[in-house]
Amino acid sequence: MDIRHLTYFIEVAKYKSFTKASEALHLSQSTLSKVVKSLEEELNIELIDRSARQIELTEAGEIVLAEGEMIIESLNDLSIHLYDLMNLKKGKIKIGIPPIIGFLYFPKIIKGFNTLYPDIKIKLFEDGAKKVIQEVRDGILDLGVVILPVDEEEFDIVPFVYEELMLFVHHSHPLAQRERVEMKELQNETFILFKKGFALHDLIIQECLRAGFSPEIAYESYEWDFMSGMIGENLGISVFPKPIAKKVDQDLIKAIPIVNPNVPWNLGFISKKKKYASPAVREFIEYITSEFSSNP
Repeated sequence: MDIRHLTYFIEVAKYKSFTKASEALHLSQSTLSKVVKSLEEELNIELIDRSARQIELTEAGEIVLAEGEMIIESLNDLSIHLYDLMNLKKGKIKIGIPPIIGFLYFPKIIKGFNTLYPDIKIKLFEDGAKKVIQEVRDGILDLGVVILPVDEEEFDIVPFVYEELMLFVHHSHPLAQRERVEMKELQNETFILFKKGFALHDLIIQECLRAGFSPEIAYESYEWDFMSGMIGENLGISVFPKPIAKKVDQDLIKAIPIVNPNVPWNLGFISKKKKYASPAVREFIEYITSEFSSNP
């Protein structure tokens, strides 16, 4: 069915006159009459009772009018929604984040972005980096935040945080008096780590192995605050990103730089190469790029 023909029929039904409808549509009356007749032939039923002095709709005509008006309204709504989407008035973005990253950075990121685009909805999915990467790869997520590096042939990458890892110990721990510590000095310590599947878990074990030892792991958790609580009870040590130092109870826990070498903790947003990015996603990436461009 030609939507234009349906629109013309609705005008005739509204004015109950071919003459008035043709004037409103800026068409000749004969053209409008042919269009309505064509619609009737397509539907194989009369829509207008032409026997009366004034145009009256048949029962079928009343049905086509009611349904047609809803169709036209839906098409108008579709146009409005697409306009809003293209002009960044609406949209949604699905982002996967490891919990510690969301806690540290995303309240500020979301607040800033929502101030600019209040009707773009950001949905966050917290999980370990490995699952985040897989769901970006599968197209389930628009974006994911991961520890860099990742495969640049598979993902587009927007770096946004450059930090280092630090040692976190109880204030009574012998190392708490040190200004810096080397990873190899932690050989005999008991570690509290994130569970397997979190990139930080693998990174810390990798650095321990590089320093010549396999860490003794006493506890594993999904929650950084639980882990910091365990450190606060002097039940072990852990390695966290530097920004966590401002979040822990500094009366109980000391954060110490790790040196020789420093352990980088660089983060980036990743998206699947060649996957369509909506206007909202593209604007979010632009926002992140501009907000964090001052990082080294």
